Amino acid sequence: MKLESKKTLNLLLRYALLILIAFFGLNLFYTVFLPLTKYSVYYFLQIFFDPIMVRDTLQFGQKTIEIIGACVAGSAYSFLLLLNLGTPNIKLPLRMKMILFSFGIFLIVNIARIIILSLMYLNDSPSFDALHKILWYFGSTILVVLIWFLQIKIFEIEKIPFYSDIKSLYQKSNLKKK
Repeated sequence: MKLESKKTLNLLLRYALLILIAFFGLNLFYTVFLPLTKYSVYYFLQIFFDPIMVRDTLQFGQKTIEIIGACVAGSAYSFLLLLNLGTPNIKLPLRMKMILFSFGIFLIVNIARIIILSLMYLNDSPSFDALHKILWYFGSTILVVLIWFLQIKIFEIEKIPFYSDIKSLYQKSNLKKK
């Protein structure tokens, strides 16, 4: 198969996968990452407290903490995957490393965030509400951007997600001025 044909096939497969993720991926992220997140938080908080877990809720005497979908941030995992698949010229083994790397870092930081907020809530910290809202509205987005830039540096990525594909298609098209 010619190099151009391989690049075209790669582009079609990546974007077909992106479309599938847009329709079905978010539920998959919540299915996978909700248990990983809530059990990690639960086991860590057992070191300091005696919580009782009932489904997605941790009970600490009179106080409860519910780990909902927004806590898991499935859309952040989706965005990381979209950035990864939207970037051309990455061989499959490296792409898989990048996906696992980004998901792993996001999972660890997200668990740490939930644990810190939980400790603040359980200790009646006056800054809990403000920090919780700031992290809810801006934290995941900022973290995704930081993780992506870290991947660019570590894995020496030179292409720009989506833009590099559009530029390449334009170069091959009849729209380009001759």
